[in-house]
Amino acid sequence: MSEPTTLERAVEATLFASEEPMTVDALAAHLGGLAPGDVREALAALAAHYGQRGVQLVERGGRWHFETAPDLAHLLRREKEQVRRLSRAATEVLAIIAYHEPVSRAEIESIRGVQTSAGTLDVLMEAGWIRLAGRREVPGRPVIYATTPEFLDHFGLSSRRDLPGIDELRAAGLLDPVDEAMEAALDDLGQFDAGDAEDSDTD
Repeated sequence: MSEPTTLERAVEATLFASEEPMTVDALAAHLGGLAPGDVREALAALAAHYGQRGVQLVERGGRWHFETAPDLAHLLRREKEQVRRLSRAATEVLAIIAYHEPVSRAEIESIRGVQTSAGTLDVLMEAGWIRLAGRREVPGRPVIYATTPEFLDHFGLSSRRDLPGIDELRAAGLLDPVDEAMEAALDDLGQFDAGDAEDSDTD
């Protein structure tokens, strides 16, 4: 393997020292205003170099960081507080937001067919998986929700494009008869015009 370039070493050192994942633009600015294209090339070379090692360079939601290789994570796992299991309602709400963001609470309720408590949204926000993404420009200006980079990182996704499709979920045995009804409801959102929705949700 060829020796790493000066830029690759600089990007590597910067990411190791950073407390937070960094975007290409942030890396380019930190390293003295380099061309983003050059930084992307360095990241690609480093990702290939670390591909089979104990730590890997990964991109999550447009931000890059090093993480333990998935097959070795169990070696570093220590006793920690048990993560609270999501309720079915929270799981459904998270799925709706992930597949159709940004969405308002009223839009979520329209898809689920039942009211969504503020507590359910609070649980997902406390987990760091959803965030407030502004307000819908309709009467009442309801809050809209979207997923976070932490959501992508937790589920090992580079972007929302990596979310499994309905066929994949069914093949994995993750859709029961009730979920099949949920599938139809999710499909309906494709025909749901948020801009014309009568939305009085101002939470």
